Amino acid sequence: MLQETLDEAKQRMLGSVGALKRDMTGVRTGRASTGLVDNLKIDYFGSEMPLNQLAQISVGGARLLVIQPWDKNATDPIAKAIQNSDLSISPNIDGAIIRLNLPPLTEERRKDLVKMVKARGEEAKVSIRTARRDAQDTIRMIEKEGEAPQDDCQRAQKDLQKLTLILMFLEKILHKNYQYCHQLYSINIYLQKRFIVRVLRR
Repeated sequence: MLQETLDEAKQRMLGSVGALKRDMTGVRTGRASTGLVDNLKIDYFGSEMPLNQLAQISVGGARLLVIQPWDKNATDPIAKAIQNSDLSISPNIDGAIIRLNLPPLTEERRKDLVKMVKARGEEAKVSIRTARRDAQDTIRMIEKEGEAPQDDCQRAQKDLQKLTLILMFLEKILHKNYQYCHQLYSINIYLQKRFIVRVLRR
């Protein structure tokens, strides 16, 4: 029961971090990155599908993305989804190929992105804290009901505390974002480090 509680908390926390990572890879930094549109939802014959399941996406230059739909019928839905997104990019259609030219970010847009990154980070932290609190309550209940030895319950609480290192990591990411707010692409680099996975495998 204790291990199941820890495993559930771990999965919830990893889910929060994974969601944050996906959000951050979609942040437009002025540099071309496939993560910008990978998970963009496309209305394809009545079903919503991520773009990376409908087309090959490649970087054609520092500020150019090239999208090649596997089905020509998906070209218009993809272009429409890009136009309706918050990317502020107009797709250029050349036959069955879609090109996205990323303009330099304005100062106003940079500030908006910083606010968005902060908000997403706070959401992730709240989610992780909630998972930790729920697990703590469950462990206390197990100990109170005598379903596991006290020593095992205390050990589980310590293991749970290790998971809170994720919070410290997220706070570090946010701090770096404030410090280098004109280099937002750096947040993706930090997110891709394996620190979190190493901690959770202990």
